[in-house]
Amino acid sequence: MLLRYATLDLSDAVLTAPTAVTAHAAPFKPVGKPLSEATLRRWGRSDPSVQVVSISGVDAAQLVLTDTDLTDCRFIGAFHLDQLRIEGRTRFARVPQGLRLRGRWSQRRVLAEEHHWRAQHAGQRAPIADESPSERLWRTGPHHKVRELTPDPEDVAAVYRQLRKALEDGKNEPGAADFYYGEMEMRRHSRDDTTRAERGLLHLYWLLSGYGLRASRAFTWLALLMLTTILLMMGLGLPQHSPKQEASGIVPAGGGRVTYTIDKEDPQNPTTNWFTTKRFEKALNVTLNSVVFRSSGQDLTTTGTYVEMASRLFEPALLALGVLAIRGRIKR
Repeated sequence: MLLRYATLDLSDAVLTAPTAVTAHAAPFKPVGKPLSEATLRRWGRSDPSVQVVSISGVDAAQLVLTDTDLTDCRFIGAFHLDQLRIEGRTRFARVPQGLRLRGRWSQRRVLAEEHHWRAQHAGQRAPIADESPSERLWRTGPHHKVRELTPDPEDVAAVYRQLRKALEDGKNEPGAADFYYGEMEMRRHSRDDTTRAERGLLHLYWLLSGYGLRASRAFTWLALLMLTTILLMMGLGLPQHSPKQEASGIVPAGGGRVTYTIDKEDPQNPTTNWFTTKRFEKALNVTLNSVVFRSSGQDLTTTGTYVEMASRLFEPALLALGVLAIRGRIKR
């Protein structure tokens, strides 16, 4: 099917052979002359895109969508979504734009079903007739007022999982990353299939690195942790003075063998001059070595020893999450 200025509903369609839906790039030429599209534009469509609104009930293994608009497409109820082929410049919905009281949503491609669930979960009102949906709000679904008919997070997570596999099988790893993010978001909000402990781990994973997909978030936390480590080292971790070694021994009156015992003073907590250039240099050395999981070899107080141990555990983990996020965006 080659379409222009079209809205296509494939709900419960029975495809007995492989079927391709493609947005035709140029006006049709039935007899060698481009077909006038003025009438089509007067019908209300301002652009020649092909908007697919539903493939529910369709065997997606037989379907190929190319250059289509899937912003409002409903996938739940389709079969073999992991075998659906999505090609070309396909458009999906995006998260609402701008700052909100609950924080800024990470920009990504999302499914219409997630929009419907989040709009209902947030208690948004359904738009009145002829009202354009706001780009700063989640879009409501056709059953916005009926909770039982609105997809649950478990249902949306399953769709995300299958579509992610479909893109990965098509060697589109970066494109599948947004669907992995959506799947993890639905698991984080699910209260039926996800235990409280697992939800806690998912919240932490989301906060630290955006499920291993947001390098900026991981590196920001790494920078904050390194700054905290430097301040703790300068204030409590480095001793007031470098411990000095002392040698003591007994020399027999008649001469003979002499034995020296080398002892070292315990590092003393600083009392003054915490934030100096010299102490900053030492603290920076300890912190940078912790990032690459190395010991600095500096003399530290008891507090400094524990701070270094903690930084050697968490800082390399944040660095690894940042590298993982970059890898996920450039993987082929």
